[in-house]
Amino acid sequence: MELLDNPVRRYAWGSRTVIADLLGREVPSPHPEAELWLGAHPGDPSHLVAADGQRRSLFEEISRDPAGRLGEDGARRWEGRLPFLFKVLAAEEPLSLQAHPTEADAAAGYAREDAEGVPVDHSRRSYKDPNHKPELVCALGEFHALTGFREPATTVELLRELDVPQLSGHVELLAGQPDQHGLRALFSTWITLPQGVLDQLVPAVQEGCVGLLRRASSGESPTAARFIAEARTVLELSERYPGDAGVLAALLLNRVTLAPGEALFQDAGVLHAYLSGACIELMANSDNVLRGGLTPKHVDVPELLRVLNFSAGPAPHVFGVTDGPITRYDTKVEEFRLWRLDWANGNEGDVVSLPEAGPRIALCTAGSVKVSAGSGRSINLRRGDSVWLDAKDVEVKAASVDGPAQLFLATDGLYRPAPSPGRST
Repeated sequence: MELLDNPVRRYAWGSRTVIADLLGREVPSPHPEAELWLGAHPGDPSHLVAADGQRRSLFEEISRDPAGRLGEDGARRWEGRLPFLFKVLAAEEPLSLQAHPTEADAAAGYAREDAEGVPVDHSRRSYKDPNHKPELVCALGEFHALTGFREPATTVELLRELDVPQLSGHVELLAGQPDQHGLRALFSTWITLPQGVLDQLVPAVQEGCVGLLRRASSGESPTAARFIAEARTVLELSERYPGDAGVLAALLLNRVTLAPGEALFQDAGVLHAYLSGACIELMANSDNVLRGGLTPKHVDVPELLRVLNFSAGPAPHVFGVTDGPITRYDTKVEEFRLWRLDWANGNEGDVVSLPEAGPRIALCTAGSVKVSAGSGRSINLRRGDSVWLDAKDVEVKAASVDGPAQLFLATDGLYRPAPSPGRST
């Protein structure tokens, strides 16, 4: 059990307050801070911090002793790599519209681009590694996102309410085939439009959104009132990315607002964009992103269309399973599982047993938490502090130090069913 020192990633869409405040630094930060990475990503790993202050790369430590760090089963299954990357994500501005490949698509795409001689760090390369990248986000505050294709019948209502003449043929295309095939046809049409057409169509959609909001405000149209959030989102995106096909694509997706503790799972092929807010993000340890717009970066349209899942339905919420102070977020993937521990409402003295198997990373997000291992070592985590737990760290328990506290725990998902953490006082 060892303290972690974690890298902060600076991207233009990041926040100057969220991560700085979490880490107890000066607010606002000099530059936007988008992500706090906890893990063993080779490009920017966390470091283990010894009692004497010496720092060692977690990536290198796992490479030296994969069985000891990950467990025998984990070392074999993950070929000596930590399978997940744990993050705090803080978005002040929207991220790109994107999807991630399946494991088979990633392996094939990586091999193909290698054979073509495309450097891994080339800006037009789609596959940085042969792995898939499913991800789970759990809101720390109010969190806004676009995710998954909305039911086509509802989208037809929205598009008709916009009353944009230039969209009439597109609306009827979807109305005539209100299923995944119609969605594929419409999305494919929009993402391949010539720039000159987009430069005219996106402003027309902006005007349609303004009209919708006016009718909603006046009470003229009950239908318009149902789509206020969608119209405002399209206006915001079009102001940041004028003439971008991703603005049109946003009209097809579920618009979601998460409250703290609510979660979404982005499986392979799910088109999504995170709009604003702070969250915990837990994902397979991969860099494979296929972008669909809302970005100046490369958009590989043919590959994106090949991997997208056009099935329509509600947003992919994950409802945590709560047992006392513990909430567990289950997904179908083996690379990760997220746990949230809350000490409040009179249970501040509870001692909670953590899952035993595999590598684990714990992050304190509120209050102070004491983490103790069977070896006798204990560490007090303040807000923003984190700790690495080897597979060999057993009998690990956590308790709040003084009043309400919160701890997020990332584990792999190999052990099914997961052990039910005990609770004692």
